[in-house]
Amino acid sequence: MLEAINAALHAEMERDERVIVFGEDVGINGGVFRATEGLFDTFGGERVVDTPLAEGVIAGAAVGLAASGMIAVPEIQFLGFSYQAFHQIAGQMARLRYRSRGRFGGAITLRAPFGGGVRTPELHSDSLEGQFANVAGLKVVMPASAADAKGLLTTAIRDPDPVMFLEPLRGYRMIRDEVPDGEHLVPFGVANTVVEGSDVVIIAWSYMVELSKRAAHLLADEGTSARVLDLRTLVPLDTEAIASAVEDCGRVVVVQEAPETNGFASEVIATINDDAFYSLEAPVQRVSGYDAPYPVGMLEDDYVPDVDRIVAAVRRAVNAQ
Repeated sequence: MLEAINAALHAEMERDERVIVFGEDVGINGGVFRATEGLFDTFGGERVVDTPLAEGVIAGAAVGLAASGMIAVPEIQFLGFSYQAFHQIAGQMARLRYRSRGRFGGAITLRAPFGGGVRTPELHSDSLEGQFANVAGLKVVMPASAADAKGLLTTAIRDPDPVMFLEPLRGYRMIRDEVPDGEHLVPFGVANTVVEGSDVVIIAWSYMVELSKRAAHLLADEGTSARVLDLRTLVPLDTEAIASAVEDCGRVVVVQEAPETNGFASEVIATINDDAFYSLEAPVQRVSGYDAPYPVGMLEDDYVPDVDRIVAAVRRAVNAQ
């Protein structure tokens, strides 16, 4: 996945000289995870810019660059750091087109890694996608494969409006799949069935898709046919794919890494109630992080959803009368 993201950045900077990449350590160092490696050498210090440790400045600069006609691709080093920039993201970036009555677009793709499983300090692994999905004017994109990372990032950079492009930390080097050569675009708002099944559907996004796939394979050994639906984008949301999967399977498990209360899983469940309630054969099950601050490394395995918790939720759904 990391190589796919890097390839997409190279290709889009080569394609359009208006694309500018900036953030903490993205230039000379190539990013803390090497996602921007090679960009500085290829495109120079005017288009690949190391910024101060100031997330509000990074997001605010993106707004100004977009208003002046550039295509801004800022990086927030870890998504949890975006709390320091929320006033710029929600109050300025998301409202630029609305506030200017269409005079200014907001061609901004804000990249940020997130998620557990790598023993980070606090504010490095927090899953905040639900908070950004609640900000009108932002698209929220969360790839679960290397191919989708390349295709969705390319689509995001070419989008005329702001996109939050959220990358799973574990996925950088642990997700490997075939990535198309050359230009590759994946449209927003189109979910993807990554495992076929008919007894229950597991709905997930980002790295939780990988865990859900593993759970589905284990469940198949005990005779349960579990479908896995990767949402790909939370905003826009493919409500038709959700409703169709529920109609086909009748039983649902929604998996998110974020804390349970008011997470995006709640929005998925509300969508099911709106569009496919009468297709349900059992209450929707939810697998989440816990309603507590992200813990220290030694407790991380007990906090982050895992395959066992997903399998247990599927069994509850399948066995419900």
